[in-house]
Amino acid sequence: MRSCRSRCFCFCGPALWSAVMTVQVRLAAALPLLSGYVPARIPGAVLGLVAADGTRAVAVQGLAQRVPAEAPLARETFFDLASLTKVLFTTPAILHQVAAGRIGLDDPLTAAIPDLRQYDLQARERRLTFRQCLAHATHLPAVEPLYTYGQDPATLRAFILQRVWQPGPPVYSDINFMLLGIALERLTGRPLGAQPTPPGLTFHPDPARCAATEACTWRGRVLRGEVHDENAFALGGASGHAGLFGTIDGVLDAALGLLRGDDPALAGVRLPQFGTPRTLGWEAAHPGWPGGDSCSPGSIGHTGFTGTGVWIDFARGLAWALLTNRVHPTRHADSGIAALRRAVADAVLAG
Repeated sequence: MRSCRSRCFCFCGPALWSAVMTVQVRLAAALPLLSGYVPARIPGAVLGLVAADGTRAVAVQGLAQRVPAEAPLARETFFDLASLTKVLFTTPAILHQVAAGRIGLDDPLTAAIPDLRQYDLQARERRLTFRQCLAHATHLPAVEPLYTYGQDPATLRAFILQRVWQPGPPVYSDINFMLLGIALERLTGRPLGAQPTPPGLTFHPDPARCAATEACTWRGRVLRGEVHDENAFALGGASGHAGLFGTIDGVLDAALGLLRGDDPALAGVRLPQFGTPRTLGWEAAHPGWPGGDSCSPGSIGHTGFTGTGVWIDFARGLAWALLTNRVHPTRHADSGIAALRRAVADAVLAG
């Protein structure tokens, strides 16, 4: 029997045909839910599923851009992935550095950033480890409007490193991943935007092939092909927490690699850390999470502010991604994305 590429839907034997039909049937079950949101509340959406054998199904609805002029959405459209940057780029990049022996997960960040809080050698930030930052188990805040302090990337990086961050309980924090991004730049000697990315994922998309995000009041324009996150923009367009763009197939390819365990260096992303529903980078399944109530124990996923998300159910051998531009033309509207994500997940996993 000849081999079949992962995006092929040809008949290649009963087992493969069954898998193809499974993802198609699961996709079809979720499509009526999308129709209730697109385009009335969300301009456009792409939903894709992939099984462990590589078979996949994708559906496209709505528009890539609504204002100032309409633009069509396609399977090949790049979406601003927002915080999916954390799990599709930064987390694997850090874990590859660990696998190469350049750092240890429980090493302090100062192993890569010796000048972190360099004017106070007893500062708490100097004791933060790579594992803690990956699992959001630090005292750092969720977010800070760093872009309001200026737009010089080098100065903002220095500001992040030297700021006295006020202590607080562990929360999901962009600052954790900004620090991890700076660590990667130090370890590799290259800015994040110059580092390699797999096909279908990039820090430098063609704007004409992108879904639009917000009509940004700060930048004075509709954003298309430039990062939506203000802090990532001020840091040069690529940061450890945001800046990555991707197509549905680029995201599904990354999820498929994790689903099949293709890269042993990434095995740790399945294991909860510090007794929380956080793994290394990812969110583990728990009641009320965006991955719905029907997922198997041990599933993982992550969302992005712009309206993106990807989830992996290892027990079912299935992954799915929902990419939307729900912040277009404004974030200040009730898109219903939280309810949509959960409903789509439960529909995809039914049966």
